[in-house]
Amino acid sequence: MSKKIFIVEDDQTLRNVLLEKFSKSGYAVEEAEDGEIALQKLRGGLKPDLILLDVLMPKKNGMEVLREMSTDPALKDIPVIIISNSGQPVEVELAKKLGAKDFLIKAIFDPAEVLEKVQALLQENGHSKATEEVAQLPIIDQDMKGKGVLVVEDDKFLRNLFIHKLFSSGLKVESAIDAKGAFGILENWKPDIILLDLILPGIDGFEILSRLKKDERLASIPVIILSNLGEKKDIDRAMSLGAQEFMVKVNFNLEEIISHVQRVLSNVQK
Repeated sequence: MSKKIFIVEDDQTLRNVLLEKFSKSGYAVEEAEDGEIALQKLRGGLKPDLILLDVLMPKKNGMEVLREMSTDPALKDIPVIIISNSGQPVEVELAKKLGAKDFLIKAIFDPAEVLEKVQALLQENGHSKATEEVAQLPIIDQDMKGKGVLVVEDDKFLRNLFIHKLFSSGLKVESAIDAKGAFGILENWKPDIILLDLILPGIDGFEILSRLKKDERLASIPVIILSNLGEKKDIDRAMSLGAQEFMVKVNFNLEEIISHVQRVLSNVQK
């Protein structure tokens, strides 16, 4: 029988990423968007093997949930991994006192690392699906280490996720949230590839792409579009402006995006 993971997180983007990761890895997954709903489900009969618990949430925050769980004989022994925005020492210590088994900081973890922590905590034996997937994560070739990637993305969570994963894969990473920041970086640095969102504050990704391809110094840089837009007209427009690939965010997980970066970089070298 599959182990059951309960994800309690109010950020829908992060919750969906974790839901997809654990589901594909063979776990049964339950979710809640705030602490009050989480406690209702737990007291209503939900019996997870482990809880991933956000700290900052509406109605009841993660620490309040932990505190109530610690005084409930039916809930106090469920392993909990805290997910935090800050990782302040006082917050970590309080979580540990209330019974949390581990602590993750959003800006510096990716779903594969969460899987590894969950697997270790559950003490799964043998070659589980989670182990298999982690073992198959894309690895950047040695001759690609040090290549440069510019990430232009205004969503803070996704930007940090991309930065951490690309950096841990051996690539040099710079990031910007808008056109001004992107072109400011490009004045002094020419990356080997650009990951570009389309919906950005101010000048949109289409205009950024158009300006890139009109600039003699920058035109040869391959651009992968990463967007929530997915209509044919948007894809056709981006490709006609010179994009190398168009990836709709909801259709790809983090590992697949990194694999695309790896493949494009490999083709550029040839």
